[in-house]
Amino acid sequence: MMIEKHISALLYRYQCVTVPGFGAFLAETTSAQLDNDTHTFYPPKKLISFNANLKNNDGLLGNHIALQEKISYDAAVAEINSAVSHWLNELHNNQTLVLKNIGSITNNAEGNLVFTPDTPVNYLTDSFGLSSFISPAIKREEYKIIAEAIEEKAPVVFTPERKKNYSYLKYAAIFVVALGVGSVGFKFYRENEIATETLLVQQQAQEEVQQKIQEATFFIENPFAVTLPVKEEVTSMPYHVVAGAFRSEENAATAVEQLITKGYKAAKSIEKNKFGLYPVIYSSYTTNHEAQEALNKIRLQDNDEAWLLIKE
Repeated sequence: MMIEKHISALLYRYQCVTVPGFGAFLAETTSAQLDNDTHTFYPPKKLISFNANLKNNDGLLGNHIALQEKISYDAAVAEINSAVSHWLNELHNNQTLVLKNIGSITNNAEGNLVFTPDTPVNYLTDSFGLSSFISPAIKREEYKIIAEAIEEKAPVVFTPERKKNYSYLKYAAIFVVALGVGSVGFKFYRENEIATETLLVQQQAQEEVQQKIQEATFFIENPFAVTLPVKEEVTSMPYHVVAGAFRSEENAATAVEQLITKGYKAAKSIEKNKFGLYPVIYSSYTTNHEAQEALNKIRLQDNDEAWLLIKE
């Protein structure tokens, strides 16, 4: 009986297959490899090795042979012992023991067994269907050198017809530049026009905004009478961030002092509106964008009830 075929079958599923009285065949999984000399790619596989010191019977090989050959376990062990005796006799006579699909074993000068794996079989089931292949090296640098050499030798000829065909490009470039300049000019004109229209619309909406003034409040602790500073109507700065509006001119002055103490140096009171209230503002601005930025900052840091007044 050739027990090597049973050893080979077990190597697909186990890492160690022991042959009682002879040694153990070990299967170690290795990753894919590249041979730089031959440009050959090899898939992952199980690398087979041999250990002559593992000779104890673990029952794996005997049970497998008994099951496959439909014989008893004792008969299978007897077959193994017979094969091992034959193998040892060949090795004792300095012959090379060849095990199909596993490898070859010989005796060295010191009398030790030397195993050489020599098998086309890949025992790693995860690599089933994968085989080695050769991929020629990519020669980018060589092709680049060849191309540069051709470019140096190849003459470059421009025919009159080709020059004529490209003449329209300069006119297209002039057109593109003119179109770009016109687009920029129109953009600035349109932005100015939109800003003017926006200011007119916001001024018209102030009639509704003035209704909010009657509900505006400004909390003052320990109010006291002070001299109201001279009010100046801001005409060049139509956007005002309002802190509150007051019936009493003295309370308005107190609110101004409190805002100045907080660091709002431009705080002041403007002229009384049609509701008889004195608006107190943080500051005035020339553009809506500046006023909105200041309003958002004040609402976040000081007074979430501050609002924007647009007044020429």
